[in-house]
Amino acid sequence: MAVVFAYITTESVEQAEQIGRALVAERLAACANILPGMRSIYRWKGAVETAEETVLIAKTRDTLATALAERVRELHSYEVPCIVTLPITGGLPDFLRWIDDETAPL
Repeated sequence: MAVVFAYITTESVEQAEQIGRALVAERLAACANILPGMRSIYRWKGAVETAEETVLIAKTRDTLATALAERVRELHSYEVPCIVTLPITGGLPDFLRWIDDETAPL
C-alpha cells in the first residue's frame, strides 16, 4: 500500500472545509488538515498576483489520487486549482495502515 498527501490550496477556510469534508465522507481521503492564513504570490494571466489562501492536505492512497483530484476539481472555485500529490516514503506503520483502512478500495 502506498500513501500520498494531496496538497490543495483554496480561497477560504470555508471552501477547504467543504472540500475536506466531502473527500473524507466519500472515503477519497482518510483525513483532511486545514491550514489557514497562507499568503500566495503567483503569476496569473501575465500579472503578478497576491492572495490570502488556505491549505488543505488530504491523506489518501496513491490509487485514489486521480479520483480525489477529479472530485476536488468539481468542488473547487478556481479555474486552475493547485492539486498536487506528494509521495510518503515512510512513517508509522499503524498510521499508514489507518489511512489504507479509512479510504475506499478501488
